[in-house]
Parts: sequence; C-alpha cells; structure tokens
Amino acid sequence: MGRRLKNYQEKLIAPEQAAGLMEDGWKRADLHVHTTCSFDVLPVRSLHPESLYEKSLALGMDFITFTDHDTMDAYEILGWDREKLVPGVEMTVYDPEFAGHVLHVNVFELDREEFLELREISQVEHDLKNFVRYLKRHRLPFMYNHPFWFKFHEELNPSAVPKLANLFPVLEYNMNELKQKNELTIALAERFGKSIVATTDTHSGKLGQVYTLAKGDSFREYFRNIEKGRNYIVPEDLTRKLLIEEMNTWIDLIFDKSHNTQDVKNYLTGIKSLDAMVKISRSTLLNYSPRLNRTAMNLFYMISNTGLPASFYIYSAKSIAREIEKNIEIKSQK
Repeated sequence: MGRRLKNYQEKLIAPEQAAGLMEDGWKRADLHVHTTCSFDVLPVRSLHPESLYEKSLALGMDFITFTDHDTMDAYEILGWDREKLVPGVEMTVYDPEFAGHVLHVNVFELDREEFLELREISQVEHDLKNFVRYLKRHRLPFMYNHPFWFKFHEELNPSAVPKLANLFPVLEYNMNELKQKNELTIALAERFGKSIVATTDTHSGKLGQVYTLAKGDSFREYFRNIEKGRNYIVPEDLTRKLLIEEMNTWIDLIFDKSHNTQDVKNYLTGIKSLDAMVKISRSTLLNYSPRLNRTAMNLFYMISNTGLPASFYIYSAKSIAREIEKNIEIKSQK
C-alpha cells in the first residue's frame, strides 16, 4: 500500500500547512455533515440546521453544506439562498444488478426539482448508471462517499468497488473510517486518476475537524478544482481515542434534558447500544430525577472511558477491513 500512496501523500497536509494556504486565499469546506433532518441524528437543539449553520460561520468555513440522508429539509428550514450555504444531500442508491450493494452519494448545488428527480431514479428505478448520467447531464457536483462502507448485515461486495469508483470524479476520505479503508480509497483515487476530499461525516455536530482545501470564488469553481486534483485535504482516521470522545459526545446529547423528550424517545438509529441508551435516558424515573439521570450518565461515561466498547468496535472494524483488503484487487480499468 505504501507504493500506491506515494504520489498522493503530498495532498495530505497538517492544519499548520492549511493555515498558510488559507492566508493565500485557499477555501475550505467540510463536504459531509448531518443535521437533525437525518433520521440517525438526535433531535437536539445543537444539531438543528440553524445551530450548525451558525457554528459553521463561527468556524470560518468558506462554503457550508448539509448532506442529510435522502432529504433536503434543512434548506426548507434555512432557506435556499443564504450566505456561504450550498444545497447538498446524501443520496442512497441501491442498484442490485450493477452495484450489488447500497451506495451513498453526495450531490451539491441541486434544487428541489432535481432532488425529486434523483430520488425517483435512486428509490424507484434503482439505476446507478442513470443516476450518474443525470448528475453529469445537469452538471451537478457529486462524489462517492466512503467507498468501502457496507450497510449493516449487508454482504460484503468489495470487488465491485473499483468499477463503481470509476463512475465518480471524487472519492471520500472519511474521518469515521479506519486508516486501512481510507488508504484503500486513496489507492483507488491514485489508480483511476480520481480526486479525494476529507470529510467528518459528523452526526454529532463536530463539523470542520477535517476538511478539503481548494481555490475558488464560487462553490462550482472550488469543486471543479477538486475534480482536477488541485486540492489538499486535512485528514484524520478513526482511532480508539477519537471513538471514545465520540461516544462521550453521544452520552452528553442523549442525557441532556433541555431538548424535547418525546422527540428523543421516538428516536432510533438502528445501533442497538445507542438505542438502548436512549430508552434508558427517557425512562420516567430519569426524567423526573436529575440525580438519577446524572448517575446513569456517569455510569455510561465510566463504561465508555474504559475503552472497552471502542476497542471492541475497532477490532471488529479491522477484521472487516482485512477481509475487504484480502478480496479486493485494484487494477486499472481504463
């Protein structure tokens, strides 16, 4: 893998180097951020589109986009034409014949009508090639999210990823993925002449921890430079330490009583441990007893800070990454 990464290493830079580029006019953006409009984000005030928009402005992001799962409700809330705001969405595409598994695709600068047409192609036609043809025909910026991610309980299909990557101009280096998977993504990008972006894919409000730098007075120009490989990324990979921090953030959010209890009570991620925590936090006893709520919260902190849940997750993720690497052969399809 080291040989494959050689030509792309110069694109991975530290925050100190990025600061120098930004002084010279390079723009930065986190191109994968979720708000409360996504089904798997807790309905708390700090993750509301308005809160995250204000946070992005405070962080000095040059372009702000929210990419919720198969919905653009964030823009109905915020308005479609605000300072630095770029309409975006993460589309779920399942093409059983060509792809064989679920893909996530980020699309930017689309309007309501284009979104509805893309949703028809992705959810009714299940036609990835037609989906990509539509994007190109309408000249919409788009990228292939976490190429080596597979839906929970879905059969691994890594051998299909190279042919799928060839359809996309940009591949994602995802902060929530292990280094092994992100290195495979860079290998794909290098082999097929694709560009890479670094994103947080945050579901807990930690936007801007990683980002992509490129020049451009408009988002279209910025993304065009990314497509041409005229960009740098400030990346980070999933580690045990970062995972513990993320788990503690979720504990904070789940046991916070300042938001609408009923909304959180009905919230489900599909991740058993998180959903169980939500049910416990919303029990009648904890709702009416701040002391018991704090005790339960501290208990979950204690479990999280042992590092055991994080270590177990990392171990499982590494096993999957090894299985993918063993079954994938990145060869040119030009």
